[in-house]
Amino acid sequence: MDNRTGARRIVDNRRDARRMGETWRVLIPAESLPDLPVRPALPEVAAVLAGAGAAVLVAPPGTGKTTLVPLALATPGSKVIVAEPRRVAARAAARRMAALLGERPGQRVGFAVRGERQVSRETVVEVVTTGLLVRRLQADPELAGVGTVILDECHERHLDSDLALAFLVEARAALRPDLRLLATSATADSDRLAVVLGEPGQPAPVLTAYARTYPVEVIWAPPAGPISPPLGLRVDPRLLDHVAATARRALTEGDGDVLVFLPGAREIETVAGRLRGLADIDVVPLHGRQSGSAQDAALRAGPRRRVVLATAVAESSLTVPGVRSVVDAGLSRVPRMDHARGLGALATVPVSRSSAEQRAGRAGREAPGRVYRCWSPALHDRLPAQPEPEIAVADLTGFVLDLALWGHPDGEGLALPDPPPAGALRVATATLHDLGALGPGDRVTARGRALAGAGLHPRLARALLDGAAVLGATRAAELVAVLDDDRTTTGDVVTAWRTARNNDDPTWRIEVRRLTRAVNRATTGAAPDDPPAAPTTGSDEGPRTSGRHAGSGGRQTEAGGRHVEASGRQAGADGRLADDLAAGLVVGLAYPERVARAREAGGRAYLMAGGTEAELPVGSPLTGTPWIAVASADRTAGARTARVRSAAPIDEATAREVAASLLAETTEIGWIDGDVVARRVRRLGAITLASTRLTDPDPALVREALAAGLRDEGLDLLTWSRGAAELRSRLTFAHAALGEPWPDMSDSALLAGIADWLDLGSARRRSDLARLDVAGGLRRLIPWSVAGRLDEVAPERLPVPSGSNVRVDYSDPAAPVLAVKVQEAFGWREAPRLAGGRVPVLLHLLSPAGRPVAVTSDLGSFWARGYPQVRAELRGRYPRHPWPEDPATAEPTRRTNPRSR
Repeated sequence: MDNRTGARRIVDNRRDARRMGETWRVLIPAESLPDLPVRPALPEVAAVLAGAGAAVLVAPPGTGKTTLVPLALATPGSKVIVAEPRRVAARAAARRMAALLGERPGQRVGFAVRGERQVSRETVVEVVTTGLLVRRLQADPELAGVGTVILDECHERHLDSDLALAFLVEARAALRPDLRLLATSATADSDRLAVVLGEPGQPAPVLTAYARTYPVEVIWAPPAGPISPPLGLRVDPRLLDHVAATARRALTEGDGDVLVFLPGAREIETVAGRLRGLADIDVVPLHGRQSGSAQDAALRAGPRRRVVLATAVAESSLTVPGVRSVVDAGLSRVPRMDHARGLGALATVPVSRSSAEQRAGRAGREAPGRVYRCWSPALHDRLPAQPEPEIAVADLTGFVLDLALWGHPDGEGLALPDPPPAGALRVATATLHDLGALGPGDRVTARGRALAGAGLHPRLARALLDGAAVLGATRAAELVAVLDDDRTTTGDVVTAWRTARNNDDPTWRIEVRRLTRAVNRATTGAAPDDPPAAPTTGSDEGPRTSGRHAGSGGRQTEAGGRHVEASGRQAGADGRLADDLAAGLVVGLAYPERVARAREAGGRAYLMAGGTEAELPVGSPLTGTPWIAVASADRTAGARTARVRSAAPIDEATAREVAASLLAETTEIGWIDGDVVARRVRRLGAITLASTRLTDPDPALVREALAAGLRDEGLDLLTWSRGAAELRSRLTFAHAALGEPWPDMSDSALLAGIADWLDLGSARRRSDLARLDVAGGLRRLIPWSVAGRLDEVAPERLPVPSGSNVRVDYSDPAAPVLAVKVQEAFGWREAPRLAGGRVPVLLHLLSPAGRPVAVTSDLGSFWARGYPQVRAELRGRYPRHPWPEDPATAEPTRRTNPRSR
């Protein structure tokens, strides 16, 4: 759509709005709103929505789209919901709008995020996270009482943002044609959004508000020395040292506050430590795991200059006042999923160019500024243009559960900006079936609804609900809150749990209370006293991703869930399960395929039930623990084993209970470790718990195992006698010269049809293979129609003029060789031919000592041209052998001339 078409559409929409007699009674007059770039566009936004019902607003950070547009669209009796991808942005937007009205949050402007809600009956603008909006749509697809929904920062492409968009489009088409949808984006890549929001063949209108920004000087500040690329969550400490030094430089070279972008909370803590001791400077962290009061403090200007250390939460939807300089570490934290091994985690990757531009723009909000990029211009040119959409790389388990709850388990028919990858979709669906969340036809079960209601990734929800049956609601909630916190995914889970309890982290404690209430709701069916939250699928500093095939072992309860028994475990003095085993129980319930047994006593190497080999880091306090439950692990490209990042001890009994769906007892007869093995095996996934040798295995299965061994290790396991090897060579020649029906004697053909020719009936083990009749087996492959012609087509020996029968060498099927002494070939005018005259024999003519003197298949040419030279050279050396001048007519002989007396 060009600008003129868009302008005509806006004019038409305004006319339609006037024709309908609609009067926009806003909460605050437009002239009283801050003079931000989006303010002149507010009448157009309202008119477009009144006419088209859906639109896209492209507005860079700093234009006021997050705070001014909702106030302009809210009318009495028609609530506006604003969905933000992050909790910190939702709270900040609500506080800013409430301040514009001279109120506190919870009056006409309120907010609701996980664990906190401030709304009232008079609230007409409510800011929520996109995950919470998804939960509300699941409960009330019509969104009764809501007139407009604004999806903010859609360009970030989180999973729950994509879900909310798709659900709203379907709800509007099927239930609420009067519902107005506005998608906002900070980038100009809006075509996809317009297509999703629009009607078939007619994209939704796209409006643009241009920011009045100040110039930002780009300063390239790469580290002087080599820096290791990020690995998983690990960031080279030398880069963090450099970022801290660059922040000091920015303080010296400019005025105002400095905003530093770092990938995660741990890096923020590290750089904050490097900056301690700055005179008259406040160092302020800002990330999604902080308490609300700490986040609010970071978003207020202070009495002194500040260095604000922030994650990606400050990229687009938040305004940090007073910033004149930005220091960008150039890294971002995103979800990555190894579906083949069931390993999912956050990974640190280079930032995209579009994100780098947004970060730089933070320095030009209020005055000219600077951005210090801690990388080179050459590296910048190689950065991806846009960040990958989360749906392409993340664990989709929670996403698929939401799709199933909505009625579209595979996403078909929904207006998703991108379809889910087929492989990731299959893995997620299988995991939900293992959890008992999906039943026949991929329909959601009662247990699936209970898991969704916990407001967690389905794996963690399973650990919470089933763990509470053994540990109690509070202890299970405490452990799950630790597992769901990306700050505590390194090291020993038990230590992280105890640290959180001892420090009484307020954010963690709020989450514990929320999860405890979730357990109570699931067990009692009581109404929630707190708004349900979305499964963690991508908001707030990236998702907590997980692997695949979560087991759901234990016995079935009346409520449709499963839990494990508490008997047989070591309890503390108070009768409760000890902390170590409690942590292992909860981790194992969340990730049953990651329970792991040590490869050897006292070592760091483990085998997970899912089949992945893993290794504890050097110095881990868990080294030597016989069994562990792995909470977090990653595997670098090309690495044979995964690296354990977080785990808890567990005993075998608990491991068998939490991963009961992986427990199996089978009879194994197969080729294992180089021989036939027949045994009864009890396994927990890939972990062998017990093995008993079978004394009378099924002979047919033994033969299959031997055939598999031959296919695995090759035909050298057989004894190839001279006769067998020569027979194979003759048949190889016949097949090469004449084709079918002569059998193919290649390794691949013989191995593929091993049962057709080799009699394995008497063999029981590897050593027996050496005694089998290979030659007899090969003869069984010769069809009866040609079996009698083998000596004609590929004779074992050929007669020569001297009367000898000389063996033919078929090593090269294209040129069979007959090695014969020159004197025995006298009188032979042409070399013999095989395969019905199709293939001439290659003659190796030998000296009396048996050494080759000529190689030819054209004997006449040799007698005429080559023989005279051979005669001249050898007659004196071998005087007792005949060397006639005309060998073509001479008498052949095997004998020497009589010795003269």
